[in-house]
Amino acid sequence: MKAVQLIEIGKPLEMREVPLPHVGERDVLVRVKAAGICHSDVHYRAGVSPVSSLPQTLGHEVAGVVEEIGPQVANVQVGDRVCLHYLVTCGDCYYCSRGSEQFCPEGAMIGKHRDGGYAEYIAVPARSAVPLPDAIPFEQGAVMMCSSATSFHALRKARFQPGETAAIFGIGGLGMSAIQLARAFGALDVYAVDINESKLALAETYGATPVNGAQGDPVAEIHRLTGERGVDVALELIGLPQTMQQAVYSLAILGRAVMVGLTDKPLEIDVYRQLLGKEAEIIGSNDHLLQELPLLIELGRRGKLDLSNVVTHTVPLDADAINEAMAGLERFGDAVRTVITP
Repeated sequence: MKAVQLIEIGKPLEMREVPLPHVGERDVLVRVKAAGICHSDVHYRAGVSPVSSLPQTLGHEVAGVVEEIGPQVANVQVGDRVCLHYLVTCGDCYYCSRGSEQFCPEGAMIGKHRDGGYAEYIAVPARSAVPLPDAIPFEQGAVMMCSSATSFHALRKARFQPGETAAIFGIGGLGMSAIQLARAFGALDVYAVDINESKLALAETYGATPVNGAQGDPVAEIHRLTGERGVDVALELIGLPQTMQQAVYSLAILGRAVMVGLTDKPLEIDVYRQLLGKEAEIIGSNDHLLQELPLLIELGRRGKLDLSNVVTHTVPLDADAINEAMAGLERFGDAVRTVITP
């Protein structure tokens, strides 16, 4: 089968011919119908967040159709539409048993630790296959498996409550989902912070108040818009020291800033004024949970989460097209989410 792989760190991805994945007794083979191109993939290619081995087939946002099942699989059937939880875990350890499988010592992320969805087929444990309703297109189902799921988990980590306010720093794939999910959680106001006018305009159609960081200090603007109070929750989805600091400084008393964006840079803050004095919190958010996905998908089925305008581009399973899409992410271009449709 065909797969687009990372062969060397810092180099463009390449098309390769690879064997069809083996299907174990409790596995499913899925024909990939859609695979999202995530900013994390750019970090993997650059070596900011290292993959486990090379060559590696990237792609952790995957949806498709079940082609084959192992003899012990009972939860899905051949022909089922599914989207894939991107963490392959043991299911039995302390962390898996308490629903925090992202810390499973045997955990492996598709597209990083094991081959992912930039391919014609992918094999995963059957428990990772989540039913995808007919009402949700494959392209949107794929994006929900990272962009939406990661934002959903971050809002849960923030202990977001109805009637609270939120600031979303970074209005890409994660940010567009975060705005809609905060609304679904009962947000009173949501502020979308970015420097891209087209993304801010789209965020406004989802009910967010745009804050253009290129036209002034977004922290000062958020405090002005909230009557100098600040926001209850800030999500940082970019991974830049500047926006991480801005997320913390935008908080109200007892506010919570959730750090989601990948970075290898430190965060410097005024601890007394911005944390101790406010009893504010900085919270790390890592991936998402399998148990969160059914509710997330149901929100999509009901139209509470609409990604029809978030998937802005599709490309074929072609190395040049995928590399160009990743280059656009590096430039923080206009595309919100690009999806591969083999």
